[in-house]
Amino acid sequence: MNCLHVPKIMMPKEGTDLYKWSVIACDQYTSQPEYWQETEKIVGDAPSTLKLILPEVYLEGEDEKQRVENIHKTMKQYVEEGTLQEMPAGFMLVERSYGKALSRCGLVVEIDLETYEYKKGAHSLTRPTEMTVEERIPPRLRVRQTATVELPHIMLLIDDPERTVIEPLMAKKDSFQKMYDTDLMQKGGHIIGWFIPEGEETSRIMKLIENLADPDAFKEKYHLQEDYPLLNFAVGDGNHSMATAKAAWENIKKDLPETEWENHPARYCLCEIVNVQDESLEIEPIHRVMFGVDKEELFTEAKSYYEAKACSFCVEEGVSEKPFTDNDTHCFAFCSKDGVGMIKVNHPAWGIAVATLQNFLDEFLSSHPDCKIDYIHGEDVVDSLGKKAGNIGFLLPDIHKEDLFKGVIVDGVLPRKTFSMGEANEKRYYMECKRIEK
Repeated sequence: MNCLHVPKIMMPKEGTDLYKWSVIACDQYTSQPEYWQETEKIVGDAPSTLKLILPEVYLEGEDEKQRVENIHKTMKQYVEEGTLQEMPAGFMLVERSYGKALSRCGLVVEIDLETYEYKKGAHSLTRPTEMTVEERIPPRLRVRQTATVELPHIMLLIDDPERTVIEPLMAKKDSFQKMYDTDLMQKGGHIIGWFIPEGEETSRIMKLIENLADPDAFKEKYHLQEDYPLLNFAVGDGNHSMATAKAAWENIKKDLPETEWENHPARYCLCEIVNVQDESLEIEPIHRVMFGVDKEELFTEAKSYYEAKACSFCVEEGVSEKPFTDNDTHCFAFCSKDGVGMIKVNHPAWGIAVATLQNFLDEFLSSHPDCKIDYIHGEDVVDSLGKKAGNIGFLLPDIHKEDLFKGVIVDGVLPRKTFSMGEANEKRYYMECKRIEK
């Protein structure tokens, strides 16, 4: 079954300042309002995707309702006044550089939400890599449910070790029409996009991607001794946005005859496909910062929790080492107002280190409602936030990206916020849009 659909992408009209148009994904810098305040200064009165999104730093804020109303108003205005213009059907080939040796390559497409499921135990061809927190969907649904257009920061991973899909397209990128070529604000690097019109090329691409989930090749690739549900796409970034799109579509189709499902634009979600084997793709652990917590109480409860799971737990104050994981130990670095240290869980009951830490933190948070947690990409931010009074930051060990697909296939979704693809400033910037209102 093919999961993809060829979208009619919308782009800002010619002459738009793309440096001001394109801003980073709304789920970044959620504990740093100053980042978004600086972005507002850069954008000013210019047309911008900033005015089409709700940065999650403002979720549940006093002015959220007004912000959402302004977003919906601006979406309609951009469409009606021609600030956003619809292109013919096609894909967008994307190259993103950050001043590093290698650029990240991707392909902007539409995914059929009928082939995606985020519920635990899902067997769909498109699944999240990490656990979806369903409580996070309703506030995002308030933005999407009556929106005119969508903007993607979703990144879908394919596992294509032979590099059959995206890399050959990059080799002949100059044969496609260049649609944009711009620097990105706030240390976002540079991005170029080439348009691939619907036709033989897009059909070939979809067939190649479908072949990645061929049952025989799938079993051999992952050395599977049993029959597991096929996995064509794993959601790498933006899973809660994709889950929100799914929830919105499920609401819409309740009132639609089934004959109208196939051609409704909200059935399809715009996203960027990236090969997990891309050499530029750095899979980074996502670190944790706890707010409003007593460190000694946290560690006392951690000791009881892990010993009840037949693990041993120890704290080493004043020790500064790189966190690590092996078959018998999961080790995390921490920082607080008192300094730094390490915690070690020996004989862990979980296969990956992030599960070892997150399962305890989830239990602790459930019994301490005044405590909060945030998920941080940069080690420097963890250090800055973790050392404030009442906080504690945790640094996680490195993750091996080749294990991601097999982990989803065999064990199901990973704990939420297990990994990140690059630093916060390397996340997807909004550029393309698409109608979702019929």
